[in-house]
Amino acid sequence: MSVALVIFAATLIASLVGLYAKPQVIERSLFRPYWFLRRKQYDTIVTSGFVHADLPHLIFNMVTFWFFAFPLEKQIGPVRFALLYVLGLVVSDLGTYFKHRNDPQYASLGASGAISAVLFAAIVYFPWMKLFIIPIPLPIPAPLFAVGYVAYSWYSARQARRPHQSRRAPGWRAVRPRVRAAHRSGGIRAVAALDWQLSGPCRVRTTSSPHASDRQRRRGRLD
Repeated sequence: MSVALVIFAATLIASLVGLYAKPQVIERSLFRPYWFLRRKQYDTIVTSGFVHADLPHLIFNMVTFWFFAFPLEKQIGPVRFALLYVLGLVVSDLGTYFKHRNDPQYASLGASGAISAVLFAAIVYFPWMKLFIIPIPLPIPAPLFAVGYVAYSWYSARQARRPHQSRRAPGWRAVRPRVRAAHRSGGIRAVAALDWQLSGPCRVRTTSSPHASDRQRRRGRLD
């Protein structure tokens, strides 16, 4: 069974159900650093990566996942892929926890940490990979796509400094997107944490990656 396919389907289903049918799915899945230990919400460090706060970010993350996750899983195997993905989720939330563990209003969600790990790990294995994205008529090199991923996160950070309300699905609370530097390197740190047992002699030397964040409720992160 393809682990990547299970993650892809689970993320789509959980996010869409939370956005359009049962908002309590998202509320229950949020990673809240302040309550993580106090209420023993240990599962949220993983479940928060399967929900998103709006459709554009869900689509952007899932398109990135689609292009890079399946080739990577074939290369390293489903078990190692699952380990990489979970590490991406967990490591990307460590900075969140230590920075906001005393803030009861802070909550986070999204899969950017894990998807960043997948994205840059795939580039290590397939540096000459090219993507075809409709309606762009030319193939996009994978490293260039990664640059675009970083640029998009930078743009989100710039937009976050401007007061505005984001469009949300019916019934979901408006949040204000912003990027937190503490999360941007989470995915790549997860790749490095494996010490590339996945790829033998290969090593990751990159030290930063994007991680989009948002205000959830009064403050929060949107990936």
